[in-house]
Amino acid sequence: MELNIVYTKGGRVLPDLRSFLKELERDKDLIRIKDPVSIRFEVAAIMKELDCGPAIFFEKIKESDVPIVANVCGTRVRICRSLGVSEKGLYQRIMDSQMHPLRPTVVKDCPVKEVLEKPKLTKMPILLHYEKDAGPYITSAAVSARSPDGKIENVSIHRLLVLDDSHLAIRIVPRHLYKLQQMAKERGKSLDVAIAIGLHPTISLAAALQAPFGISEYDLANTLQNGGLKLTKCENVNAYAPADAEIVLEGCISGENETIEGPFTDLLGVYDVQRKQPVVEVVGVMRRKKCLYQALLPAGLEHMLLMGLGREVKIWDAVRHVVPFVKSVNLTPGGCGWLHAVISIEKQNEGDGKNALMAAFAVHNSLKHAVVVDTDIDVFNSYDVEWAIATRFHGDEDLLIIRNVRGSSMDPASDQERELTTKIGVDATRPLHKPSKNFEKAKIPENRNVKRILKKSARKLVS
Repeated sequence: MELNIVYTKGGRVLPDLRSFLKELERDKDLIRIKDPVSIRFEVAAIMKELDCGPAIFFEKIKESDVPIVANVCGTRVRICRSLGVSEKGLYQRIMDSQMHPLRPTVVKDCPVKEVLEKPKLTKMPILLHYEKDAGPYITSAAVSARSPDGKIENVSIHRLLVLDDSHLAIRIVPRHLYKLQQMAKERGKSLDVAIAIGLHPTISLAAALQAPFGISEYDLANTLQNGGLKLTKCENVNAYAPADAEIVLEGCISGENETIEGPFTDLLGVYDVQRKQPVVEVVGVMRRKKCLYQALLPAGLEHMLLMGLGREVKIWDAVRHVVPFVKSVNLTPGGCGWLHAVISIEKQNEGDGKNALMAAFAVHNSLKHAVVVDTDIDVFNSYDVEWAIATRFHGDEDLLIIRNVRGSSMDPASDQERELTTKIGVDATRPLHKPSKNFEKAKIPENRNVKRILKKSARKLVS
């Protein structure tokens, strides 16, 4: 399938999923899978194998004529590329979007309204990911809804279990979408939602950021796109969706009708428990003529990045208010992009490490273990971090233990009913009362002749 993209009247490429995929393919950061594959575990298995690799385009799906794209936001480099920033400027760009939200333009005629049809969810290439999942799940959709008076809009990512051709079970935690649902329920109404699939990374990232209640994540996405986002009003419900989305399911979240949702493999890579959750009735579908379905692997690196980046920004901002300089923050893949953080700071006083740890725990409730290191340590290199702990950490002085505090409801080792856990902070910064030379990494001087020899040997190995 050719990735036909949409242009504005002035010839500028609209920042949609297709234009981004076209860029990735041009720069060999997208792989096409041409063999037929099944939505029952096969697509998920390939996504797992290529988890840290390029974006993926599945051309032939056994159960559907709709191709699948995946791993779109699977690396920091790709996310930065979608924003037009370097990794160094990523956090500030995200913060700027939250401080200066910009309302998108609303249009009537748009690509996502090329086809209007009745829902047939079982005919869509919705994936079955892991062997004990309750069924096929939509995992990449941005769900948008407005308060009954239309003044407040929320956009967030939720998992959706397919029940039949026109019904889904939606997992809602007690945050903003839940609050909107309760507001509608108090008026005896269901909550209209637009479930958008196939989105530019800026929209997916904004939907995962959780703006303060009252600020729409679409406004954040529009700022991230430098004012390029366009919305359209749904045909059958009072909700708005990106005009260049691939597919939009128009639905209503019942205030009364609930069903058992789960088990489902969530962020930590274990099966989340079953719960009673609201039912979504899908009343219509808007889509492009030759639409793409966007998949996201639960517990994959893309899932971790989208969930974790917003928290990294909060940690970075909070820590830089208590220490002079914060270089980097990494919610690590080993900590599922959620429970473990490594933070590098420029230490000025002996208490800086512990202050940084307390600031991090304060702004990310689910954070369980955190390590603070000096700026010469690469927070994305686990060898470097472990070396810092081995050479700069003194157990009875540099260990911070906080008992019986709020943790992640997903953590199976915690008190999940009361959401209580023990948090541990490790100050692996070098002690200032000892000479800095004692903690200096040994280096071998650079040598041009060595580089020439290695380059020559590498050519011989390839030939």
